[in-house]
Amino acid sequence: MNILSANIQVMIIATLIGAITGSFYACAAYRYINGLSLLNPKRSFCPECGYQLKWYDNIPVVSYILLKGKCRNCHEKISMFYPAVELISILWALALMHKFGPGYQFIVYMVLGGIMITAAAIDMKTFILPDMLTIPGAVIAVATMIFMPGGNWREVLWGAAIGSGLFMTLRLLYRGLKGEDGLGLGDVKLMFMIGAMSGPQNLPLVITVAAGSGIIGGLIQLKFFPDDENSRNMVPFGPFLVLGSMLATLYSEAFWLFYLR
Repeated sequence: MNILSANIQVMIIATLIGAITGSFYACAAYRYINGLSLLNPKRSFCPECGYQLKWYDNIPVVSYILLKGKCRNCHEKISMFYPAVELISILWALALMHKFGPGYQFIVYMVLGGIMITAAAIDMKTFILPDMLTIPGAVIAVATMIFMPGGNWREVLWGAAIGSGLFMTLRLLYRGLKGEDGLGLGDVKLMFMIGAMSGPQNLPLVITVAAGSGIIGGLIQLKFFPDDENSRNMVPFGPFLVLGSMLATLYSEAFWLFYLR
């Protein structure tokens, strides 16, 4: 088997892993948002008519395209929420496999990325970053990042402390100045996890990407949803923190090399 053939097979495996996990993330997020059990009903269903999907209606991204974004039974439109989460998971898996190859780093970042993708999907809909995701994510991040190649437990802990400490300070300052919460505790807990992943050296990159993309996202929201009260007052920051963390994981070395040159 030549190198090209082996690489293609590895990327196909990464695509399948990303698709399967992405389908689970979308299901978990939807059921949390709607107060449903993750275990019951066991099979996925149409949120409009309750039709239980056959396996061929539940192929990540592909089924959505073939069905033209509609339920096979009632023909009501299915939200882009599902294929979007699945596609993000696939792209994440492919990017990780391309950067790290199969092994410990791929597995760890897939687990942490899955937690972040699910949390971001929930935050987009509810403005909540659930403790059931952020707290285990923080613990897993600290426990696993120490054993990364070149891992340093001091940097992991410093990154977690600085990331969460900075956002707790911003939260308290905003509350003191405005008399209301501008950042939720969920963002603080998420930053503990992200800080442990990125370390103190990459936190500026994470926060810069998150802030810049958050501003752009807010402007887009105001442009296309001007009558939505939430679009004028609130923008969930969790998804943008997740975006910053993912880009820092994948491209921090290239960024700092470019910056230093």
